[in-house]
Amino acid sequence: MKSIATTSSRSTGLLVSTCMAALLGSASVSAADMPADLLEAAQSEGRVDSVGMPDSWANWKDTWADLESKYSIAHSDTDMSSAEEVAKFKAEGENATADIGDVGFAFGPIAVQQGVTQAYKTTTWEQIPEWAKDKDGHWVLGYTGTISFMINKTLVSEDERPTSFADLAEGDYKVSVGAVGKASQANNAILAAAFANGGKESDLTPGLEVFAELARQGRLSLAEPSIANLEKGEVEVALLWDFNALNYRDQINRDTFEVVIPSDASVTSGYATIINKHAAHPNAAKLAREYILSDAGQLNLAKGYARPIRAEHLTLPEDIAAKLLPNEQYANARPVQDFAGWEASAKQLPRQWQSQVLIHQQ
Repeated sequence: MKSIATTSSRSTGLLVSTCMAALLGSASVSAADMPADLLEAAQSEGRVDSVGMPDSWANWKDTWADLESKYSIAHSDTDMSSAEEVAKFKAEGENATADIGDVGFAFGPIAVQQGVTQAYKTTTWEQIPEWAKDKDGHWVLGYTGTISFMINKTLVSEDERPTSFADLAEGDYKVSVGAVGKASQANNAILAAAFANGGKESDLTPGLEVFAELARQGRLSLAEPSIANLEKGEVEVALLWDFNALNYRDQINRDTFEVVIPSDASVTSGYATIINKHAAHPNAAKLAREYILSDAGQLNLAKGYARPIRAEHLTLPEDIAAKLLPNEQYANARPVQDFAGWEASAKQLPRQWQSQVLIHQQ
């Protein structure tokens, strides 16, 4: 589970197509040398406990495995949404049971406002775009993703498979979007639908109407678009981050699912690490961030179909690049530009989802 995220403006220059192009290549990627004093302190702690960083999300499993095999850092994770992560840090205070979390972009500043983070700048800090990091090091994006459609080809006929939000109004299939108002993935799906129908960050009404119409037709599925439900055939069309959709597709059966970026509009966003102010293992948490933003850690994320934040400084092996969607699919994907508008809208989404969409659910 994840929660409300925003992303960069066009002026950052890290548009999806540019990012994709920067990733393509066949050069090897190696781990950055860890600072010796940090490594020694982290190894004396011996473990790191994370929240919202499960093995199946963006290939975190390889990073945790690397930290254990390379640096003898044990790990455990409790999956939860971004809102829950920040709330947990706040509620536990000095009795912290979590050291590090991965939150939607908008929750980085919120965590800072709540006073639950501590700062750490990695050795790769200067290679991270300014928009993607807190100036003092309290949060930093590790990767980005774009909202996509994941379509079960065995359940949706070829002539009905949607390639745009406009297509969703037609057909007999049901559409799953997840926990709107709570999960970043679901909230950004609403924003993408709004973009496709003339809406904007401060006006999600056109996006909500897309799902209200599905509800009126009896085609809005409340099934969580999880890998388990997809595998069981309980989800026909799901709205997911591209890195989740592509990962799930290949885990279940590449021939069963089709993944497309909506051609009329989509949203590109990112996720940031936050280190708990009262972390029991603060140095291990800092080492984890250091590794996540190293070449090797960024490659691990790319293996999980996420787009590394240091993409312009990396090249990917052809076999990994080949798993990604074609550049042209991202032509109409765009980042959030009105951050204040999006933050205000995101706060209203739980109530609006109930009053404008679920009220029509059959």
